[in-house]
Amino acid sequence: MINPIQANAPLARHSMAYVLAGGRGSRLMEMTDRRAKPAVYFGGKSRIIDFALSNALNSGIRHIGVATQYKAHSLIRHMQRGWNFFRPERNESFDILPASQRVSEHAWYAGTADAVYQNIDIIESYGPRYIVLLAGDHVYKQDYEVMLQQHVQTGADVTVGCISVPRMQAVAFGVIHVDEEDRISSFLEKPADPPSIPGDPEHALASMGIYVFETGFLLDQLKRDAADPDSSHDFGRNIIPYIVRHGQAVAHRFRHSCVRSAHDAEIYWRDVGTVDAYWEANIDLTDPVPGLDLYDRDWPIWTYGEITPPAKFVHNDEERRGKATDSLISGGCIISGSSVNRSLLFTGVHLHSYGSVDCSVILPYSRVGRHARLTKVVVDGGVRIPDGLVVGEDPELDAARFRRTDTGVCLITQPMIDKLSN
Repeated sequence: MINPIQANAPLARHSMAYVLAGGRGSRLMEMTDRRAKPAVYFGGKSRIIDFALSNALNSGIRHIGVATQYKAHSLIRHMQRGWNFFRPERNESFDILPASQRVSEHAWYAGTADAVYQNIDIIESYGPRYIVLLAGDHVYKQDYEVMLQQHVQTGADVTVGCISVPRMQAVAFGVIHVDEEDRISSFLEKPADPPSIPGDPEHALASMGIYVFETGFLLDQLKRDAADPDSSHDFGRNIIPYIVRHGQAVAHRFRHSCVRSAHDAEIYWRDVGTVDAYWEANIDLTDPVPGLDLYDRDWPIWTYGEITPPAKFVHNDEERRGKATDSLISGGCIISGSSVNRSLLFTGVHLHSYGSVDCSVILPYSRVGRHARLTKVVVDGGVRIPDGLVVGEDPELDAARFRRTDTGVCLITQPMIDKLSN
């Protein structure tokens, strides 16, 4: 039974957010050896998935489901700890939906559409009028209520969230071709020659992996697709192109619903799916006025609030001074006689004396030994950097020992460190 819409009620209160969080994110290399991409740390204390979940909560959505699959333990543990405040007596719900062969004893989630199809009964039990389908692996702030309002006003079968990108950068995305009224005429998955925006030949509209449907229509499409033996059961490859051909699909431009702390602030959306993009997005947070405002209390990024002591800086000798400039230092960190510049340290990082960290991202509870010098690195969680290790000054040596990108960012994990002593 689909809930009726009450007069003047926000559409978000009659919606369910369904987050697809099962992907590995293989372009993050060893960072996703132990965790799914949505579970990767970001911004000092959050996980990537917290952005989609926080957007849903801040938009007024009170029913959320999260489909997980690849190495989901750390993701599930994070959500159990940080997102367990939804109360059924307030008509709220938060469902974690691992691939569990609910439809067939031989089938895990075969694609993004199948990850929704296998949980149709759970969706129907809440009776939402609308489904806001979200990717769980992007960093941005968006008011989904604005997108829902457009969906209803246009009478679309599906509304697709999209963002303007330089045309040839769009080869890595699903690309939307629209007319002057933003009706979608084609949806192309990672095209070699992306179509440009009407009136703007230098840019293309890239799909953000955000879709709005009326629930009944979506469930009918999922059932139709599930019965098609030739389908890969994927939204980008199958569901959306089918609706473009046989129904009405409309683009929603991110600039209309992007949440910014100032009117002239950057329209911020990042796919942090590569080591370079991940490093850059975290380092950008150290700017005096970053594009992503983590200090905006009107649109907070909710997460698991670990109890930690304050960050601590010790020693004040000429060669042994604990200090940080243009950096974000999280709770529980100890900067013991080392210098930190334009870097982001996650919870519980400990830097020992006489070392330096520059333009680097260090994930939780890592330890950096004495006299170590780290430049332009990403250090995975829990890594023990040995005394005297120098990274970022000899490209050939770095590439031989660690995962070095073409732009010079080095990813360091504990197995890489262990090999140094073998």
